[in-house]
Amino acid sequence: MLGHFGFSYTGLIFLLMLFIPNIIWTRKKPPDYSPEGENKILVLFEKTGQILTCCCALIFSDFNIAQWTNRSWWLIAAFILMALYELWWIRYFKSQRTLADFYSSFLRIPLPGATLPVTAFFLLGVYGKVALMSVASVILGIGHIGIHIQHRKEL
Repeated sequence: MLGHFGFSYTGLIFLLMLFIPNIIWTRKKPPDYSPEGENKILVLFEKTGQILTCCCALIFSDFNIAQWTNRSWWLIAAFILMALYELWWIRYFKSQRTLADFYSSFLRIPLPGATLPVTAFFLLGVYGKVALMSVASVILGIGHIGIHIQHRKEL
């Protein structure tokens, strides 16, 4: 199902939870971080997934909180993953901010800076029954998680 067009305040909240720490990160990157050498195909997947995910999050009203149903558990799970993502960022910002800190696991979750938000947006798509969001987050995951795996291997 494509979904119902309309503004999603839930999607906006998720995007703010995603973007605010990333904006802060641009000034607090690990000193030896460099995007050079990233696989171009993974970068294409990542950028395409980012655009699609951001657009879907905002333009489908299906993500807004509605009457409680069993589907609501998907939204709760997605929100918990985004809350864990925020906690991971707090841990990173309180650390020495090295590449090892950035790519280390959090609560046994591997590459949490990539896996948590990608999975949260996938679950948001499941909650809203918006297949395009789930597909967009898979595309994003291939690129974003793939790039994180590449950087982690370089450590």
